[in-house]
Amino acid sequence: METSADVLVVDDDPTVSEVVAAYLRRCGHRVRLAADGPSAVATAHLKRPDLVVLDLMLPGFDGFEVYRRIRRLGPVPVIMLTARGEEHDRILGLELGADDYVTKPFSPRELSLRANSVLRRARQAAGVPEQAAELRRVADLEIDVTGHQATRGGVPLALTGREFDLLAFLLAHPGQAFTRTELMRLVWGWDYGDQSTVTVHVRRLREKIEQDPAQPRLLVTVWGVGYRLDPPDPQEPGAASADGGAGR
Repeated sequence: METSADVLVVDDDPTVSEVVAAYLRRCGHRVRLAADGPSAVATAHLKRPDLVVLDLMLPGFDGFEVYRRIRRLGPVPVIMLTARGEEHDRILGLELGADDYVTKPFSPRELSLRANSVLRRARQAAGVPEQAAELRRVADLEIDVTGHQATRGGVPLALTGREFDLLAFLLAHPGQAFTRTELMRLVWGWDYGDQSTVTVHVRRLREKIEQDPAQPRLLVTVWGVGYRLDPPDPQEPGAASADGGAGR
C-alpha cells in the first residue's frame, strides 16, 4: 500500500467526487472534497494538500484559476480532469505545469493508480537522500538525478516533475531515438494515453534548454520516428561529452 497522503478532490458532480474519494481511501489516503473554485482554494489554504485531483469545469471560477491560486502556496502535484475531446484544455493544463490529466469518463481505479504514481514521484523529488549524486551531462546540460536538480550552463532550470523525468531519461540515452509511445511507457510508465502529452513536454523542454527553441539542436525531431537528444559535435565551441555516469 502507498504511504497515506492528503488528497483534495475538486469536482461539482457529487457522484464523481464520492466514487473517486472511495477509491483513494481504499489506497489509504485521506480525502477532502470541494465542489467549486472558491471552496477548493479555501480548503487548500487551511492545509496544503499532498495532491489535488481537479476538474476543470467548476462553478465560481474554473480549474485553471484554482490551479494558479493553489500553486501560490508552494509545490502541489495536480491531476486535472478534462472532458473527452477537449484537447485544448489538456494541453493548456500541461503547459501550466499539471503533473497528469485524466479524461472523462474515466476508470476510478486508473485515476487512483495515477494518483499513487504522481505522489510517489513528488515524494522522491522532495526527498534528500544521503548518497552520492548521480550526474548526467550533455553539452552544458547537467542533471543531478539524486538531488532532483537540473542546470544549463550552471543556471538552474525550472522544470516540472514530468519535464525533469523526460530530460533525465533522454540524457541517459544520448543519440538514441524514441517514439512518443516509447517515451510515454519508459519515462512515465503509461501503457496508453494521448501522445500529445509527449509533444507538449518536448516543446516546453526546448523552451528551457535550447538556444533557439524554433530550431532545436539538442532535442531534435526524428521524422517518422519521434525524438532524440543529440550530443553536440565535439568540434563545436563549448561542446561537452555525454558522460556523468549515465547508464543505458
